[in-house]
Amino acid sequence: MTRVRLTDARARRLRPSACEYSVHDKAVPSLSVRVYPTGTRTWTCTVDGRKASLGRVDLVPVEDARRESLRLQADGIAPHRDVPTYRAFALGVWRESWAGRCKPSTVRGWDQVLKRRLLPKFGPLPLDRITRQAVQGWFEEYSRTAPGGANSALRLLRHSLKFAMERGLIESSPAGSVLPNRRPRLSRFLSRDEIRRLNEALDRHAGGRRGMQADIIRLLLLTGARKSEIVRLKRGEVDGDRLRLADAKTGPRTVHLGPEAREIVERRMNAPGEFLFPSPVNPERSLYGNLPLWLEIRREIGIEDVRLHDLRRSFASQCVIAGVPLPVVARLLGHRDPAMTLRYAHVSDPDVEAAAERIGARISGLLSGG
Repeated sequence: MTRVRLTDARARRLRPSACEYSVHDKAVPSLSVRVYPTGTRTWTCTVDGRKASLGRVDLVPVEDARRESLRLQADGIAPHRDVPTYRAFALGVWRESWAGRCKPSTVRGWDQVLKRRLLPKFGPLPLDRITRQAVQGWFEEYSRTAPGGANSALRLLRHSLKFAMERGLIESSPAGSVLPNRRPRLSRFLSRDEIRRLNEALDRHAGGRRGMQADIIRLLLLTGARKSEIVRLKRGEVDGDRLRLADAKTGPRTVHLGPEAREIVERRMNAPGEFLFPSPVNPERSLYGNLPLWLEIRREIGIEDVRLHDLRRSFASQCVIAGVPLPVVARLLGHRDPAMTLRYAHVSDPDVEAAAERIGARISGLLSGG
């Protein structure tokens, strides 16, 4: 057992390790600092085998923690209250904390992860009986078939257990030190030639039985909009050469339409129901699911590594090549944070080389007095 005279600075300097450990105070033996692998440091009081958390080191000064420890030595630590199961907690106070603030699509997505992934594994367990080993085993098993899905589920589990910590139901999160799967950075952009081939392929399908899918794909490339924003586009959101989206990913936003995009939208205004791209089964609902035409066109023109979302990246890339300032590109994409736009704004090596030649010629002219 390690004992030192604890100070605020010394407690904050304690480094995390692979396992939890404690450092006890010389001045008040019942007081210690618990250091977790995640880097969290918590004041803990131990009296007669019972423990009580006194708060995080960065929030509670050591002298306050000492006074509370002395009080608990005198009065004793009350038995722990019953800890709810993960199911009761997750579907109760935790879900209530975010369901009213999130978009309906987010609520549906999180509910699906809860129902399919988290509750079957952790639902029956009391919160304080969920171990790091259990989380690690569950995560590794899920990762074998869906590493991206496992990462998303782990983020949600961490979110819920952090909330449980804040409410004093557990001292630390057993998911905090579980590392997510490394994912390759996806930065695929269409070249000029690929855009030309895509346009020709879409022309071949325009007006046919899959013309609606061709219109969606072309709009995605022409506007840089998200798939959900186009597929769920409603008649009431069309305002001349603008789409005034009421429920985009980042909230209400405006999408500007060029002549070709406006022509597609005006043609789709004749669709039955309120959606411009209605379901062929039920016109009162929007088209749902993947676009089979996109998978076929990818194979047809040899761009099978391109995802539908990469059309949005390609739109941003072409904006930058055309000299559109990044803050304007961010507005066009509906990004709240312009830093996000940097991940989308890519230019090819030939474009960089051409720019370097233009700039070099300009500077050379200045140097020579031209």
